[in-house]
Amino acid sequence: MSLKTLPLVFINLGGEMLYILDQRLQAHNTSDDNSEKGVWSDKDRKRVMNDITATMFSKDFVDELLKPQQLYSHRTLKTVLTRLAHASIMRLNPASMDKLYELMLMAFKYQVFLCPRPKDLLLITYNHIDTIRELVKDTPVVVNQVDEMHRKMIEVYSSLSEGEFQLLRQTLLIFFQDMHVRLSLFLKNKVQNPNGRFALSTSGPVPHGIYVPGLIRVFDSKGREVRRSQFPTGGTYSSSVKEGCFELRGDRVITLGVNMYTVHHPEETQTCKAPPVKEELNLLARLMGSMKDENKSKTETGFWINLFTTDEEEDQASDSRGADDSMFGLISIQAMQDEQAATELAQIAGQFAEQKQPEFTSCTKGDDLLAMMDDL
Repeated sequence: MSLKTLPLVFINLGGEMLYILDQRLQAHNTSDDNSEKGVWSDKDRKRVMNDITATMFSKDFVDELLKPQQLYSHRTLKTVLTRLAHASIMRLNPASMDKLYELMLMAFKYQVFLCPRPKDLLLITYNHIDTIRELVKDTPVVVNQVDEMHRKMIEVYSSLSEGEFQLLRQTLLIFFQDMHVRLSLFLKNKVQNPNGRFALSTSGPVPHGIYVPGLIRVFDSKGREVRRSQFPTGGTYSSSVKEGCFELRGDRVITLGVNMYTVHHPEETQTCKAPPVKEELNLLARLMGSMKDENKSKTETGFWINLFTTDEEEDQASDSRGADDSMFGLISIQAMQDEQAATELAQIAGQFAEQKQPEFTSCTKGDDLLAMMDDL
């Protein structure tokens, strides 16, 4: 496993998060629903973008992030990104944060799949950084933070060999291998199958520096071509375009990593409902559904926002948690229970959580980054 994968994951997922939040905040600001109209002004949206970006690219945070280290687990990474999303006045409920994390992961997974060559992972990352820079262009201080992070990325990754970039890509693919969440945008564009797996094209330009497949050339001992033949490739390929720019600013050539969301298409940030789970799991979910969060904080400040444009969408996303979400252990199915049963169940769950606590607290991965976020 590469020890330099974490910065790529964090920046690309953070970039996708900013894209989605920016699109959703604009959608809420222009919503026809009177209950939400005007809650989020354009000034609020820019403040959220600036605050999250400033935290994401703060000097101490970046220095800690760039240290060689193993890639975090999904649980730890999701915790760090949740703290990042709450670095401003905005707050997301757990269902919205779960959905946001799924959207970020699947978008970046698709970009890694389509990456022409391992080194182009940097171009995807730089596209994210370029777009983030554009989102905060009216705040010079934050733009300087983004530029400084970009320079450090160039310094760290420009000297890596092709083999090291291949190891980075393999590490990312292992990290994504169990994620098959279906997204409306990908299903609509037919780049994702109903089972959540991507349908990759066998056509298009080949990676930079690679010949178009379909030709076999035979050379003699003196290096002279003596024979050539052709074979069917199963696709339609073309010569590669020019190589993208790996500097601070320039033409990246590839479009992977740019913002694919628009305010006019809120359905592009929807996940699709998963198949029904087994009846036994539904029974357990109904029992757990009435549990009350006895430790819920009452002192949080800021504005709460649903990631969806309607309550119906939010309910659909909560209900769609099935086998694909088993990695997070979340089931959001509500059922009526009497007060005494709910209280007893909550106490039992609380004891269970306390017993399991050492399993997570013994791991310090991500603690430094979380502590820095608390100090910012």
